[in-house]
Amino acid sequence: MSFKHQVVFNVLAKDLNNALELVEIAGDRVLVGVMVKNFPTEEAAIELVKEFKDNNIRVSVGLGAGDPNMWRKVANVSVATLPDHINQVFPASGYTLGRMEQTTENVPVINSLVEPTGMPGQVYISTGPASSAYREKVSCELVAAMIAELGIPSIKLYPIEGEKGLEELAAMTQAAVKAGIKIIEPTGGITLDNVHVIVQTCLDNGAETVIPHLYTSIIDKETGDTKPSAIKQLIKMTW
Repeated sequence: MSFKHQVVFNVLAKDLNNALELVEIAGDRVLVGVMVKNFPTEEAAIELVKEFKDNNIRVSVGLGAGDPNMWRKVANVSVATLPDHINQVFPASGYTLGRMEQTTENVPVINSLVEPTGMPGQVYISTGPASSAYREKVSCELVAAMIAELGIPSIKLYPIEGEKGLEELAAMTQAAVKAGIKIIEPTGGITLDNVHVIVQTCLDNGAETVIPHLYTSIIDKETGDTKPSAIKQLIKMTW
């Protein structure tokens, strides 16, 4: 599966009504995230994903703040619901792809989460529950080659800390494109003020599709809803 738009926004929604508002504005240019960490059971997460899908809302099943302990829950919820998009830690991305391929012919876009190191050109792939204790840097080129070997179509770089991570984002994007990976997902500290330069950095370095994740920065603190006005602002942007 791929996305027909150059830029697709990954956002949250407080509930079904909020999700419907966002989709009414942006259509298939938004993915609504369901973070499995926020649910006491897999069944509860499955129920919400199915409710969203029944209402033609494109769903992204996520970990919840990149929590490595949620990797199996993400895989299980995804197999049960067949979402449009799946977020997964690097060590479990190949496993998740294998399970999805056994489940459906229309496999969702799955990303592989790698972490910035503070040094452009190098990342951490140790984003799993046990491996995250190890802080060993690996070149972006090697990581991209491994992710491409697995058949994973997207790399998620998290947390990029907004504009602080532009150089690292550029290096990871270049390596991904060189390996044949066309989708980049910058995540962490992205706001209405910096999203344009972050997306442009990915496009300038060869990405064909960019999926920036904008979560708390566009949520109304009083209501808990993702602001429709913010989505209107996002889809008016051009690159």
